[in-house]
Amino acid sequence: MSLQLPSEIVVDRFLPTARSMLARELHEREFAQREIATRLGVSQAAVSKYLAEKRTGEDRFTEHPRMQETIATIADGFATNTMDEYEALAELLDLIRTFEDRGPICAVHEEEMPALEGLGCDLCVRGRNPSVEAERDVLTNVRQAVRRFENAPSVEHVPNVGTNIGMALPNAKNPTDVAAIPGRIHAMRGQIYVPSDPEFGASEHVAETLLAARTAEPAIRGAINLVTSEALIESAREWGIDTAAFDADYGDRDRRLRMLFEEGEGVPRVVYHEGAFGIEPITYVLDRSAGEAVETAIRIITGEAD
Repeated sequence: MSLQLPSEIVVDRFLPTARSMLARELHEREFAQREIATRLGVSQAAVSKYLAEKRTGEDRFTEHPRMQETIATIADGFATNTMDEYEALAELLDLIRTFEDRGPICAVHEEEMPALEGLGCDLCVRGRNPSVEAERDVLTNVRQAVRRFENAPSVEHVPNVGTNIGMALPNAKNPTDVAAIPGRIHAMRGQIYVPSDPEFGASEHVAETLLAARTAEPAIRGAINLVTSEALIESAREWGIDTAAFDADYGDRDRRLRMLFEEGEGVPRVVYHEGAFGIEPITYVLDRSAGEAVETAIRIITGEAD
């Protein structure tokens, strides 16, 4: 992964696009190439190249209405002598600030730095944001937990409906505060298939179980679901891990889970149901993070210590 500053996107992608668009607009207003070059601060050869190219640069910039409006405003200002270079610069800087605030510059930046994807990053506009950093930490933890699960002997423990691995933000209140894998993790041809990177709000039942557990024990933030089996539950008990069964029916499930967790002395790290008509038996492993939940699950599956 490369470390790239937003300013590099501005210089390498935005600025050439803006110059190319402006060169064409001025050319349409019958500016000579030499005058266009002077206005843009480039060589006449560069202007000639801008005018000869079929494309004007980055599509996400050229197709954006705000970009088109700004370039036209500057070109009109130059053509009517109602705008000087200082005012044109102010217009472009204002456009850059807009594009850096979760706009096209952010989109290009996410492509160059995938670690930013899905964070709603506004670092260059508002500085460090604790909530964004918390989201980043959770997404990173889930990614690492998924990789760990992929490399473990876990295929036979993936339910037909799929496995999910989730982790909640520190003050999670609803499923949108829980990161998990969209589409769930599936077993295909004897291997683990992960369809995409984790996102917030991507889980239903894992998130619901996790949030219910947190009402009794807020330190619980990670969870994974597996297919229920006698061997799995027995292995958990052999490890001294508390287990608890609950009704598989989805009706009023959240309330029943909360009652289960609040009635005991702490939250059992393994909760499971035996299934029902149309409902596959599922076991949930809970822990302080997604990574720890997966480690606990692997220990139960393999019967071996970390």
